[in-house]
This record gives sequence, C-alpha cells and structure tokens, in this order.
Amino acid sequence: MSAPASRRELLIATIAELLAGCRHVAVGAASPIPAAGALLARTRDPGLRVSLLGSPAHNGFTDGGKELFDCAAQGRIDAFFLSGAQIDGRGNVNLLGVGGSYPRFERRFQGCFGAPYLAFLVPRLILFREEHTPATLVERVDFVSAPGSGPPGVHRPGGPAFLLTGRCLFRFTGEGFVLERLHPGETVASVRAATGFAFTVATPVATSSVPDAATLETIRGPVARALADAYPRFAARLTERALCGKS
Repeated sequence: MSAPASRRELLIATIAELLAGCRHVAVGAASPIPAAGALLARTRDPGLRVSLLGSPAHNGFTDGGKELFDCAAQGRIDAFFLSGAQIDGRGNVNLLGVGGSYPRFERRFQGCFGAPYLAFLVPRLILFREEHTPATLVERVDFVSAPGSGPPGVHRPGGPAFLLTGRCLFRFTGEGFVLERLHPGETVASVRAATGFAFTVATPVATSSVPDAATLETIRGPVARALADAYPRFAARLTERALCGKS
C-alpha cells in the first residue's frame, strides 16, 4: 500500500493548481518542488510548455539564462518561481545575505542572478519557501534582491501573485499578503506565530486540499520519472512512497 500524501506532495499539487491557464512556465535551478508542480500541471494540460533550467529533457533553451531572459522580455513566460533567504510583507525577496547590512553580512549567498529582471516581467510570479519561520518570513528583508510592490504609495508593474510555504498559501494584493489557505494541521494562530510580517486573513480562509489517489499516482509515477534527469534523488523519494510507503 502506498504512503499517504506528504506535505511536499501537497505543495506539488497546490503549485499545479496555481499554474492553471498558463502557456509557458519556467523554473530555475535547485527548485525540485516547483519543477514537480509544473510537470504535474503539464499532465493536466499537455499544451503547457515547461522549461526547467538544468534539465536536458525539459529545457528547450540552448544558451542558458540569456534565452530565458529574452523569452520573458517578449512576454512569452507566464509563470516563474522565486525563493530567497528572506521574504517580507511587501513581497521583497533577499537572495544576497542576512545579518547586518550590505556589503557586510554575517552570512552571504550567491546573489540574485536574474531575479529582479524576471520579477518585473513575469505576470504570475510565485514566491516559494518551504521553511516558514520568523527568520525566513520577515518584517523587512536585509537586502532587496527582487522587489515586491515597492514603497507604500508607489505603484510599479509586476510583483508576486502568491507566496506558498510549508504552512499555507498567501495571495498578494499589491499592498500586502492575504492568508488564503491553511495546510492541514495549521491554524491562523500558528501561521501568525511563525510569520515575521503582518497579513490579513481571507473570509473564509480555506484549507488546502490533500491530493487524491489519482493525483498521488501521477506525482509518484509520470512526474517522478520526468523529474529524474534534473533531480534524481528527489524523484527517487517520490517513487519510494508509491512502492513501499517510505517518507
């Protein structure tokens, strides 16, 4: 008997829902859960183009990030994912460093690459951070790698559409985040305690749907096989849940 749905499989299924209606979804490197969600969405809409950076089988680009950026500038990418060391209540993402201030951080990371560029151009920008703690979802990021809505009262195009975490799903309004869905086992109080920024709550707030048996079979079968060239260990863990119920 296969294992019940894991939290990561719930996130994969949620991502597939958020991509409904897209024509072309691009996923950056080191993003196995968004990649799996995009591939699951493609099983429901075979016309969906999925570009996974780092995947020989699912990436039509031949010149790396250059073609990705050119495609975004032409309006031919409908959805993209951003994560970061910190995300704040204005939708700003920090990919550079934490602790202190630029250029002297206590911890330094690789940086933003094309994140700020894509944040302005991709209409369905989905922020994703599996870890949901006050250290990752902060009142104000230590450095803005990719801007969210901009300063209060200043309108700019773009900005995130959603923030998906291991605890919940937020929708972004341009002014801040609205709690849309709680994952099973979470409450509004538990999300508030784990979040460093203020947010409003939808009325009513929904509960994220646990993937049904058919969805789990697709995630652990065709999606895992498609994912294996870019993320072999992650794909193997998905397959194991179908074969012997391991986490």
